[in-house]
Amino acid sequence: MANHKSAIKRIKQTAKRTERNKHERSTLRTFIKRVREAVATKDQEAAKAALAVAIPVIDGAATKGIIHSSNASRNVSRLTKLVNTLA
Repeated sequence: MANHKSAIKRIKQTAKRTERNKHERSTLRTFIKRVREAVATKDQEAAKAALAVAIPVIDGAATKGIIHSSNASRNVSRLTKLVNTLA
């Protein structure tokens, strides 16, 4: 256990940040999953709508540092490519 006041504060901050990041990451995965499910059902309109909602969520996660910017770009690229296969 931490002995210094600053170390105790760091532990509290880390716990708070971890919880926040966990929520963001879970939300991100949910939106990605919705796009993949829409593509799996061959519903082009639903897939495009899901993608339009997912892209800002992915970009937001990258901005907040939840995922790396390259990871975000890769996800957006692959999902867009997947949705375009329905056309």
